[in-house]
Amino acid sequence: MEEYARFVLDDAGLSAAIKETRHAMVECFRRVEIPPSGAFDGGSSPPTGGGATALIGSRDITGDVGREIGTEGEYERADAAQVAHAAAGRLSEALRVIEEYGKIIDPAFAAAIEKIRYQGYELERRLALTTQARKRFGDVRLYVLLTEELCRGDWFETAEAALRGGADCLQLREKNLGDRELLERAKRLVTLCREHGAMLIVNDRPDVATASGAHGVHLGQEDFPIAAVRRIVGATCAVGVSTHTIEQVRAAAEQAPDYIAVGPMFDSLTKPQRHIAGPALLREARKLTALPLVAIGGISEESAEEVLGSAPCCLCVCQAVISQPNVEAATRRLRAIVNNRLPSITSAADV
Repeated sequence: MEEYARFVLDDAGLSAAIKETRHAMVECFRRVEIPPSGAFDGGSSPPTGGGATALIGSRDITGDVGREIGTEGEYERADAAQVAHAAAGRLSEALRVIEEYGKIIDPAFAAAIEKIRYQGYELERRLALTTQARKRFGDVRLYVLLTEELCRGDWFETAEAALRGGADCLQLREKNLGDRELLERAKRLVTLCREHGAMLIVNDRPDVATASGAHGVHLGQEDFPIAAVRRIVGATCAVGVSTHTIEQVRAAAEQAPDYIAVGPMFDSLTKPQRHIAGPALLREARKLTALPLVAIGGISEESAEEVLGSAPCCLCVCQAVISQPNVEAATRRLRAIVNNRLPSITSAADV
């Protein structure tokens, strides 16, 4: 699991969390006194001394009845992700056994192993969701926020033009529409995005995202927690979250959303902020997590190069596209900048 997080996902935060758990398990075993051989079978085996040496000396490779027992598919793995998933399964099985037999030795030891077992479940979840995010959102490069009041023309025609120009994700961001109107717009955009092979994300509203069949929902810092939203939208819906500080990035990474939006990069009329995070935060965020990052806030054609030079990421724009006289042409220019800086994006599934 640690090797997959470190060398395939290249995720420093997740690698560190797995390493910490591994060290905790080692320390747990160091604190317990391993009884001599025979302690588990009523003393029928001759004592050979305690500690790890006793366990190693008790191995019976040739006489182990389970050695020849195999299962169908035991030696088949499709990719590195399956290897990590299988390792996580082995970990939970092994810790469950150690926990139960540990109760014979020391209840406190068994309780400590139980705690580590639950940490293992959480690490498996983060590994799986990070891999899923890399597959689901990792190839999105140009993300356009759609807000009617900032559109120079009709909002739906603006969306069509952005998709023709190369946007591969739209976000429906309307704070003041009634629920029915918002749902109808989301449904229209879902159909449109599917025709162009793009994603539709609904801002703030997991209920509307689910009811419309949208591809995802975007959350702010004051919205429902990511884990709660996943129970609402289900497994096929992407979940993104906005962050403005490195502490928020770290907290978001632990919840493993499908992407983390980092910003604002610059001052923005769409969503003014007191604190401008800037490209420096994007750089720090990339060092912390391998989850897809979305740079957001005040990005223009002129500043796009600076942002993309800070860290590989998806570029999220609003007025740089939807407020322009020629939306399709503006989108194409931005898409060309992104493609030039990020000629290829490799997902974990390709490794």
